[in-house]
Amino acid sequence: MDPTARFVLASASPRRKDLLAQLGLRFTVAAADIDETPMAGEIASKYVLRLAEEKARTVATRHPDAWVLAADTTVALGSELLGKPRDAEEARRMIARLSGRVHEVFTGIAVAGRAQGAQVVRTQVTFRALSPDEIAWYADTGEPLDKAGAYAIQGKGGFLVQGIEGSHSNVVGLPLGETLALLKRVGMPLPWTEGQR
Repeated sequence: MDPTARFVLASASPRRKDLLAQLGLRFTVAAADIDETPMAGEIASKYVLRLAEEKARTVATRHPDAWVLAADTTVALGSELLGKPRDAEEARRMIARLSGRVHEVFTGIAVAGRAQGAQVVRTQVTFRALSPDEIAWYADTGEPLDKAGAYAIQGKGGFLVQGIEGSHSNVVGLPLGETLALLKRVGMPLPWTEGQR
């Protein structure tokens, strides 16, 4: 059997793909197309867990014998969820609201198919106090447009961040330590175990 057919990433995110590939994991990509609208009053941790589980289950119907991994990330400022901005103007507003404040990044990770498991990872991020010129410049780079919370910590947006508490890779979009622990718990061979050599 093709080893990539045994592990499927249910995400079109290039960041998640790159993070897994850096570890030497072999996988195929099969994105899930689901409605990502939050439910009324849904808190961040429940929202990302629900979407991750739904994405994993959706793709697992096409790959029932594989370990199917899905993830979903959102930024929470208090009880408000900050998704991906529609345009540079919305990105400016989001970044201005995060300026000089602490927010949380939540990622739900879920496995379906050959085995099931899920969890939520939370990281606390503090932004510097930003000038209007810094905010406008960053929003106009285009980088924020496909990022939850309108920034990419691994890109130009790293200059916005004063500090983090928790997993750095979680803020990028996939908490690597916790993801590997989950895959191990559900029985998937990892690069340092015999099954992936």
